Amino acid sequence: MKIALIGYGKMGRMIEQVARQRGHEIACIIDIDNRDDFDSEAFKSADVAIEFTAPQAAYANYLRAFAHHVKVVSGSTGWMAEHGDEVRRMCTDEGQTLFWASNFSVGVAIFSAVNRYLARLMNQFPQYDPHMEETHHIHKLDAPSGTAITLAEDIIHELARKEVWAKGEANAPYAADTLRIDSLRRGEVPGIHTIRYDSEADCITISHDAHSRKGFALGAVLAAEYTATHTGLLTMSDLFSFQKD
Repeated sequence: MKIALIGYGKMGRMIEQVARQRGHEIACIIDIDNRDDFDSEAFKSADVAIEFTAPQAAYANYLRAFAHHVKVVSGSTGWMAEHGDEVRRMCTDEGQTLFWASNFSVGVAIFSAVNRYLARLMNQFPQYDPHMEETHHIHKLDAPSGTAITLAEDIIHELARKEVWAKGEANAPYAADTLRIDSLRRGEVPGIHTIRYDSEADCITISHDAHSRKGFALGAVLAAEYTATHTGLLTMSDLFSFQKD
């Protein structure tokens, strides 16, 4: 399979390494200084483009890829509120393909399924109050992380007593229907997501702790392999059948 890389930071380089190890060809690499290569024959030849850039650049990158009917796998967050409806329309009405996830880690996919199941179970136990904490490296600008927001939205969907999520603020009061997300930035931490259900009697905790970016890179390449033979707006629920609950 021919893969184009859009964004060549730490994640892009790791994805390149994993893709080559799995026998794929890197057809084209696009970064800040060579964006005209979106119109190159090398980019047009790609079966799938894998995009990891900044929120403000993602939507424009999709448009440049879609102009040549190149399928896109993207882990960029922050664009959906403004452009989500348009991207869905292009994927449903115009034959374009986007596989999007806030986190491509296989472990996070499993963790997400456990999170949804536990939230449903907790409808029977109102004495447990959930809150979340996410920790990432000091270079990460967005808070809460896209993964934390996705996990929180899954809890809100499954747990009747929570309606909204809110970013954690020191000493700030929170309504009973609000799920608090605390964000910590420390060193070079790839990503830790923890969900706690606390009661007077005890605390139940589930957590995912990434050791490196390699798990994210492998998941992105697996998604690209899936996307090469599928169309439309795709997610991790399409890639992993255990997510279809």
